[in-house]
Amino acid sequence: QAQLVESGGGLVQPGGSLRLSCLASGSIFSINNMGWYRQAPGKQRELVATITSGGSTNYAESVKGRFAISRDNAKNTVYLQMNSLKPEDTAVYYCYGALRVRAVPTYTEDYWGQGTQVTVSS
Repeated sequence: QAQLVESGGGLVQPGGSLRLSCLASGSIFSINNMGWYRQAPGKQRELVATITSGGSTNYAESVKGRFAISRDNAKNTVYLQMNSLKPEDTAVYYCYGALRVRAVPTYTEDYWGQGTQVTVSS
């Protein structure tokens, strides 16, 4: 019914920047919260940042002041601008969206992207 596809990951040196994008596509009726989570090897998946449909944001303490989440509702896309990257930011980054699809417009379901690797290393 719907899918989320991330792009923009890669290898970057410490102190560098990357911008992740996530496009929601399919038979979408509406999108509520969107966000980014990450999972490093041997660790649990953790929240990075979320954004409501109205633009209110929430960040993990570890990324405040360095990362910025935004969204373009007309394009069903959420972004994560990552600056001043550190080796501990290395992880697979997953896009998240709380979506309603046209087939069942009264039901909100969580969707996840396939993940994109971000590696911060010199």
